[in-house]
Amino acid sequence: MNRVACDVAVVGGGPGGLAAAIGARETGARRVVVIERDGHLGGILQQCIHNGFGLSILEKDLTGPEYAHHYVSEALERGVRCFTNAMAIGLSPDRRITAVSPEAGLITIEARAVVLAMGCRERTRGAVWLPGTRPAGIMTAGAAQRFINIDGYLPGRRIVVLGSGDIGMIMARRLHLEGCIVEAVVEYRGTVGGLTRNLVQCIRDFDIPLYLRHTVTAIRGTRRVTGVDISPVDEGGAPDASRSQTLACDTLLLSVGLIPENELSKQAGVQLDEGTGGPIVNESFHTSVPGVFAAGNVLHVYDLVDDVTRCALAAGTSAARFAADYEATGPSTDAAARIVPGAGVRSVVPQRLSAHLPDTVEFHLRASTEGRRRTLELTGRQRGTVYRRRCPVVRASEMVRATVRGIGASGDDELTFRIGENCGEP
Repeated sequence: MNRVACDVAVVGGGPGGLAAAIGARETGARRVVVIERDGHLGGILQQCIHNGFGLSILEKDLTGPEYAHHYVSEALERGVRCFTNAMAIGLSPDRRITAVSPEAGLITIEARAVVLAMGCRERTRGAVWLPGTRPAGIMTAGAAQRFINIDGYLPGRRIVVLGSGDIGMIMARRLHLEGCIVEAVVEYRGTVGGLTRNLVQCIRDFDIPLYLRHTVTAIRGTRRVTGVDISPVDEGGAPDASRSQTLACDTLLLSVGLIPENELSKQAGVQLDEGTGGPIVNESFHTSVPGVFAAGNVLHVYDLVDDVTRCALAAGTSAARFAADYEATGPSTDAAARIVPGAGVRSVVPQRLSAHLPDTVEFHLRASTEGRRRTLELTGRQRGTVYRRRCPVVRASEMVRATVRGIGASGDDELTFRIGENCGEP
């Protein structure tokens, strides 16, 4: 059995994990270890061959592999030790990681601080209760992306995509460009589930049919998919089978949402947020377990990899500082204030604030409402309105950012974010 002692251990070698490792090294951590279950570093970006990555953080228009290569190189140049083909199977509250690898066997990593950066996974057919038979040709959009971009196989010739998340819309365009017939993108809600830029560049620019307020109500076929029935849904969300239509296809791709990957977090006793599905953290990305930090899509699903990288750099910095100060100060996850979602807000990160706040704290929110000319505000019980700004457009599928200054002076132990037409006004 291999035993490794380090200052900071990062679970996950995707963009979040690599950025966390770089942040830790730049903050002074000498021994930084990354554990990655795949054979290569870079995570999901290796199969995302489209461009649009790095526009804000690097000021370059890169493909996914190019973006991954940049941060893989940065991590290796800084002396980060990387275990690939290594699956982390255990994490204890005292920051002991157990991993297995064909090359290294059983690995035990004892770390002063741990950063969780396992990313997220796709919802499957079982998560959305799709009726009908179970033939071949049903897969997630991410699986299809790997088939075509990594393995070089077409998943099918006539495609229906259920769900309009970013990967679903991107794969609709990708398959269209490969000569497939994309019969439709079908979305349960009244708006697409991904970014507006992907709606324009992937769906509208290629005249791919988009059915809003529709869902798949039956899958046809025995050995292979031969078609799907789609039906409109009413205001209550119930499908109207009397108005269904059949679309002939040989493949159904599912783009029905992402789930933060938190099995290891649960093992360590990390407290999770029902709204995000990820760990509850403070402004330093510190979880409820001393010395365990979280960053990237394991925390909540981000829209852009640039934002994943920014938060992971900060989490790695915090982890390195914890590792350096641990013996002097001891572990602490005390929270001075709670941040809670109010009207119009589905979730917010961070959910806790510590007693020693920086002057500026950045929050990321998901809205539960949509519309134009909305107001975002943060209020406390004692001080009242702490932060307020106008939002020209709010969409449930696009993250809302709020940079709040001087929040530590509020004196409140609970603050609430709200989104509305006239929040706080009579």
